[in-house]
Amino acid sequence: MDIAQTVFMTTKQSLHDGAADFSGPRQVRCGSLRMAGVLPVLLGSMLLGTIGVFVHRADADPLTATWFRCAFGLLGLTCWVLWRRQAGFLRLTPSTGPWVLAAGLLMVASWGLFFTALGRIPAGVAVVLFHVQPLWLLLLGALWLKEPVGRRRIAAVLAAMLGLVLATGLLEHLAVFGRIETGMPQPDYWPGVVACLAGALCTACVTLIAKRMRHMPAGVLAWWQCAAGTLALWAWPMARGWPDWGMPWAWLAGLGLIHTGLAYTLIYAGIARLATGRIAVLQFAYPAVAVVIDWLFLGQRLGGVQLMGVVLMMAAVGFAGRSGGE
Repeated sequence: MDIAQTVFMTTKQSLHDGAADFSGPRQVRCGSLRMAGVLPVLLGSMLLGTIGVFVHRADADPLTATWFRCAFGLLGLTCWVLWRRQAGFLRLTPSTGPWVLAAGLLMVASWGLFFTALGRIPAGVAVVLFHVQPLWLLLLGALWLKEPVGRRRIAAVLAAMLGLVLATGLLEHLAVFGRIETGMPQPDYWPGVVACLAGALCTACVTLIAKRMRHMPAGVLAWWQCAAGTLALWAWPMARGWPDWGMPWAWLAGLGLIHTGLAYTLIYAGIARLATGRIAVLQFAYPAVAVVIDWLFLGQRLGGVQLMGVVLMMAAVGFAGRSGGE
């Protein structure tokens, strides 16, 4: 939690300085505010990219892993909120309650849809389809928030999407799209595709709700997400059985404390200060890091085309992190 605290305090101070210092050039102040948002989102997305190792080591079924992620995330975020003396912000009002609860349920639905899709379609296809979320984000940002989306930002998102397709190796393994012997998809293939696209839409909606709730301290929205997931899924591990005591619990605790509590605190701290177009590209740091981590720790060797895809994604993310025009 020290990293989250440092980034949060730095972001808060940057906002205070930007608001108080009217003597400096406006462009410099705007650039400082952008970077105060870019760094937390980028760091949080990179942390999420390491989640595959924790899930693999925990060796728990998807919904059990999701419950532990929510439960340990709730524990960590509760400590964070109490330590920051921000418990009062957890109180819902008629104006904030519906949005906060909607964000929590949407995020839990997103995780559930993604895990459901993994049982129906190949993991590489699922990763690509789920990460059309930035495209949903651009579309919803333009329609809902009325934010202009520049051509450069659209080009960066499309370049990152192309890099993601290359990085997953789909072009090198086209047979994964259907049965080799018939060339036709499995009967449950298309429901898996729909589940991924719906999960991506849920995640994009959560991101926009986080922008709407920008007045909330970092971590409060994530606290409610974890609370919703803990309550919604508590019966699953009790019915299926608890994981073996020892290292599996440590890996599952990491899913909650690192990949939920810390990562989402960082991401939500930055989202409120960035345009949706920039957020859409920055979030490609997640799959880019995930591909590299799987290569380094899970033995999934990358080919030349896949490495080109990772480089293309990171180049797009770097472009989005620049302080230039949108």
